[in-house]
Amino acid sequence: MERLHLLLAEAGLELVPRELWGHPAVRSTARRRGRGPGEILLDVSLHGKAMVGLPSREKRGRPDIAHFCALLAQGSLLNRHGLLRLHIHTFDGRVIGVAPHVRLPRNYNRFVGLIEQLLLTGRVPPGAEEPLLWVEPWGLEEAVERIGPTRVFLLSERGARVSPSELARRVISERKPMVIVGCFQAGDFSEGVKRLAHEAVSISQFTLDAWTVTAKVLSAVEDALNLA
Repeated sequence: MERLHLLLAEAGLELVPRELWGHPAVRSTARRRGRGPGEILLDVSLHGKAMVGLPSREKRGRPDIAHFCALLAQGSLLNRHGLLRLHIHTFDGRVIGVAPHVRLPRNYNRFVGLIEQLLLTGRVPPGAEEPLLWVEPWGLEEAVERIGPTRVFLLSERGARVSPSELARRVISERKPMVIVGCFQAGDFSEGVKRLAHEAVSISQFTLDAWTVTAKVLSAVEDALNLA
């Protein structure tokens, strides 16, 4: 295996959509932070009342899930050994690239501010030739095509049951594998994401949180490679 590409799919990272700008909960958050309604991240813990009736509400407004998963990935032994590339696909269709050496903020509020800057400017730091985070100029399908994975594994509770160790064995046997983890609270993958996968697999009889799946998959691959 040259490198594992981890794709956090359909993450609830988006700026507040225009149709919610006038809601009191959104206006209150924006005013408190001294920003416009369209310059802050949608967050169900703050904007839950505004999100009533919003399409696919169950998959949106959860920056915390992406934060947990991204911290796990960037701090993993796999990444420390130069064997991991993290990509984040947002609910609204953007693909975020993450430099392997970037140290994401541990503090949630700082992470939110960083992602807001990223979504507003396209890269962090703004205007940098070699940014730490950036929004790709193409959509998910083209992004995956450009990565060119030799096999794409979709982690889904509806997939064929395999143990984490068996999945890891199959992952490391590929030259350029990709693992897709759903980065949302509830619901299923969109058809567009499902079409990217060569196979769907499940590593537990239970429905697991995204960060648990991320941790178990990365840990299993590290053990299969005897990384320390």
